[in-house]
Amino acid sequence: MTMMRPLTKARRLSLAGVSKRSVRTQFAALCFREKKGELQVCLVTSRTSKRWILPKGWPIHGHTPARAAAIEAYEEAGLRGRTYETCLGVYETRKRHDQRRLFLAMVYPLKVKKELNNWPEKHERRRKWFTPEKAADKVDEPGLADMLRGFDPASLPR
Repeated sequence: MTMMRPLTKARRLSLAGVSKRSVRTQFAALCFREKKGELQVCLVTSRTSKRWILPKGWPIHGHTPARAAAIEAYEEAGLRGRTYETCLGVYETRKRHDQRRLFLAMVYPLKVKKELNNWPEKHERRRKWFTPEKAADKVDEPGLADMLRGFDPASLPR
């Protein structure tokens, strides 16, 4: 079952020449809902640069990657819902404050069932719903943009 369009050659990750100490992994939540028959995905702003990103964070001991992504969706966007253990893909990103290091974000879908008015990082971030196409235009990472454009929740397990 394919959930994404295949990555183009330009989007394939190459880790040639990269040391294991210079690569870090994060888990991201692709939070989605259907509103008035339209698929929407949620983006949040990063804390410092205010770029549009997916909620994401570090591995959490004792939790699966999908559960860690769901925890980040709650903390950064105030969203709760059904998580899927299927990784939609991986995209490459860099932190503005740490350009030496490469970060790989593994993306897990989360079907939003509850949108909270208050959440831990509400005063540090903004959350906003977009169509996948508009969200893809807002993010800086080409791999994430491709993933957003190709996202099809109908192909997720029931």
